[in-house]
Amino acid sequence: MDSRTAGHDERQRRRFLGRAGAVLLAGAALLAGCERPGEPPRPHVVHKVQGRVFGAPVEVSIWGLPEADAKRHGDEVLAEWQRLHDKFHAWKPSALTALNEAIARGEAYQADQEMVDILRAATRLAEDSGHTFNPAIGRLIRLWGFQTSQIEARGPAPEEIRKLVDARPRMSDLVFDGTRISSRNPVVMLDLGGYAKGYALDRAARILRGHRVPAALINVGGNILALGQPGERPWRVGIQDPRGEGLMAGVDLRDNEAIGTSGDYQRYFMKDGKRHGHIIDPHTGQTTDTVAAVTVIVRGGSDVGTRSDGHTKPLFVVGPAQWQAMAERLGLKEVLLIDTKRTVHMTPAMAERLSR
Repeated sequence: MDSRTAGHDERQRRRFLGRAGAVLLAGAALLAGCERPGEPPRPHVVHKVQGRVFGAPVEVSIWGLPEADAKRHGDEVLAEWQRLHDKFHAWKPSALTALNEAIARGEAYQADQEMVDILRAATRLAEDSGHTFNPAIGRLIRLWGFQTSQIEARGPAPEEIRKLVDARPRMSDLVFDGTRISSRNPVVMLDLGGYAKGYALDRAARILRGHRVPAALINVGGNILALGQPGERPWRVGIQDPRGEGLMAGVDLRDNEAIGTSGDYQRYFMKDGKRHGHIIDPHTGQTTDTVAAVTVIVRGGSDVGTRSDGHTKPLFVVGPAQWQAMAERLGLKEVLLIDTKRTVHMTPAMAERLSR
């Protein structure tokens, strides 16, 4: 990045801070259906269907349909999310754990086309990111104690971490023979916790488009995808403080845009005064301690949700010093990063999107 771009980025950052105060921004929080002051009432209301899947609160907000139709379509989405949760669970018995067990035995696993497609797409992102995104490090994630619903403080022995890092599990170790999957490296253990929620957004969007839903906002644990718009204005979401409460800024989401956030403030533990979040650097085997949250906005295509989820992880891992280079490498234009020193970093395009 040249000095002119850096200067522009700094001016945008200062401009935002001057407008919003010394804020910390992260995690998308829903403001769906809220009317702005002076806005005329909308002819339709937003009907919401809520649940809990993937260990997180989920919500489908549908505009422009009778309540009964909205509930039926929302329930269909929740059922699809439950199917995906059961299929790709990383530690409870599932198709994914069966694949991991086959890999550990050195055997091939008979999968289906959906699993093959997800793993091939994840492999492309892993390679594009220089393996800073790496769902093959499930053994490291388990070693740190994050493959559980009840996270406890834990400190793996350095030699255990080094052993797994030196084994170099990579998505590129996977071998696809039609729908049969094997691995060249028996240390590969797949964990799609940083990817499946985004795929779930895309599946929900496909279902709702199939039913010709006029407008919807789909929320999986704070990762959000917009379809259409509720009346004359786009959907609006809020961005939340990773170290506090309340909404610090708003963003309008247009049709087929998705916003995704990764943070260290939901799945983490404290040990010896240090916060250990669930996102692990595959190159060191250590938890990442320089970033509080990363938010990206992406648009276009049938995988917009998947990209909004997966693309935050490489930025989180490389941290404040290298996030801009990684964003350029991945073609991301709208990025917001909050480091653990409470410094706000963002691209000029993201600064233009944010408002109070």
